[in-house]
Amino acid sequence: MAIHATVAGVTSRIAERSRPYRQAYLHRLDAAGSRGVHRGALSCTNLAHGFAAFPTNDKLLLKQDRSPSVAIVSAYNDMLSAHQPFERFPKIIKDAVRAAGGVAQFAGGTPAMCDGITQGQTGMELSLFSRDTIAMATAVALSHNMFDAALYLGICDKIVPGLLIGALHFGHLPAVFVPAGPMTSGMSNSEKVRIRQLYAEGKLSRADLLEAESKSYHDAGTCTFYGTANSNQMLMEAMGLHMPGSAFVTPNTPLRDALTVAAARQSVQLVAHGSQYTPVGRVVDEKAIVNAIVALLATGGSTNHTLHLVAIAKAAGMVINWDDFSDLSAVIPSITRIYPNGAADVNHFHAAGGTGFVIRELLDAGLMHDDVLTILGNSLRAHCTQPTLDGDKVKWLDTPAISGDDTVLRAAANPFAPDGGLKLLSGNLGRAVIKISAVKHEHRRVHAPALVFHSQQAFMAAFKAGQLDRDFVAVLSFQGPRANGMPELHALTPALGILQDKGRHVALVTDGRMSGASGKVPAAIHVTPEVLAGGPFGLVRDGDMILLDGEAGILQAEVPDAEWKRRQTEAIDLSENQVGMGRELFALFRNAVSTAEEGATTFDLPPLLKKSVETKETV
Repeated sequence: MAIHATVAGVTSRIAERSRPYRQAYLHRLDAAGSRGVHRGALSCTNLAHGFAAFPTNDKLLLKQDRSPSVAIVSAYNDMLSAHQPFERFPKIIKDAVRAAGGVAQFAGGTPAMCDGITQGQTGMELSLFSRDTIAMATAVALSHNMFDAALYLGICDKIVPGLLIGALHFGHLPAVFVPAGPMTSGMSNSEKVRIRQLYAEGKLSRADLLEAESKSYHDAGTCTFYGTANSNQMLMEAMGLHMPGSAFVTPNTPLRDALTVAAARQSVQLVAHGSQYTPVGRVVDEKAIVNAIVALLATGGSTNHTLHLVAIAKAAGMVINWDDFSDLSAVIPSITRIYPNGAADVNHFHAAGGTGFVIRELLDAGLMHDDVLTILGNSLRAHCTQPTLDGDKVKWLDTPAISGDDTVLRAAANPFAPDGGLKLLSGNLGRAVIKISAVKHEHRRVHAPALVFHSQQAFMAAFKAGQLDRDFVAVLSFQGPRANGMPELHALTPALGILQDKGRHVALVTDGRMSGASGKVPAAIHVTPEVLAGGPFGLVRDGDMILLDGEAGILQAEVPDAEWKRRQTEAIDLSENQVGMGRELFALFRNAVSTAEEGATTFDLPPLLKKSVETKETV
């Protein structure tokens, strides 16, 4: 199947837009990769420090500079249910790499915070910045220059993007990402939403709510709704950085362990002196980035990736923007219904055909690039499979031709919707994104007066006081990365949902984030430029008529031009956003962060190559 014209066109313009930065990135990647076994560049003292505590046989292999040394970089902690299974992985990996003729070393750990725990809390203001912190921690782990490849253990929201950004700054090293899988299904998502709304209305006690939530989040593994964590896993599959079909196999099962062994063994094959040198900086190219966006759109994935994929691309010398997402969304069919876009969870999705089915359908429809480099070779087709056990080893079977449940997963020729449900909004308030795949058609256009809030707490206080039982657009400003780290605002969802269910026309407009679980209430998020970057968003006043049209792509304050020009942004005291809960430590991040459409990053594109005046050589 020939590639779709829009997919080809977006890929081409990304390549052209990125050309000088990508060339500079690849030049440095090739220079680093040409130095051979990296620990060979270390002095004897350096190297002795690097393996002093290792078993004798492993130490001997590392001395010889011929056997692969594989780094393990893990975001393990046992507070996060998704990451608790990683406790067992280092031993499994070390044994598997040793059996394959190499040595694996635990190179370093990274932070891993849970947005589910910090949602609506002060700690959420560190969440987005934790991504770049994880990238830095990954760089520290790899900075010892001991390694020929790396295995990255991570699952959740900012963690996988952070690990990949760090990996791409060591782009000459092969990378295999190793998931841990989702927890088994608990309380249904529809029941969970019903109970949360009853609690928000004061009809259930905190004890009742906690009991329900404990039935939903009940075991080791990723939360089972299709939020950012599980979107991460879909994207790693689409970019060819996972062993095929490994994203949604539950933890602590024989198949999960076999997949971890297979990932470890594959990493040994990818090293520079192995049979299949595959540096991660070559894997993540323009086509891989477009494949990731396409997979995100086709599955109704998290809006957070309108930030994270931009940042990942930037780390590999590429420039993407929200026009790319929007143009692709117009032609990518929606082929899944996973909560919040449906009732099913990721376990149902996996049973219906899972990631291999999605990739095959999109390839067959000409909507993804097949001619890409992955950890398995030169074709994404190798990832259109599903894993199963053969004894104690994993083998891969062809993905079923027909979905196991067409209420959850469909062929591209028979989609749930003809587009990806992600829209770019623009107007005199700036640029924003909206996910409308879970928003009913009658709610996608809201024309109502603004009610301006400067904090989640102010909004919730007005809701609890009964002041919001009307049509309105909640304008929540000073929630951008410079103001307070751009927290998710999903804690507002139950209140807005209650008002919408009462027949009120409501919407949210904010320079903050909404989360991978944003659902039935229309939300224009990531408004750029944010107020502290000079954006007009701060000029809105109570009573201004706001038009949010998710179908037409309009975000407009209906204020006369003369009045608009006369206004000045309110002076707001943001000092409380700067202290407590470790926020003082992130002042540099707030001061240096780029705009949301630029990925909200604290790092820049690779510096361009320069011509030396003296030698006329590229340096």
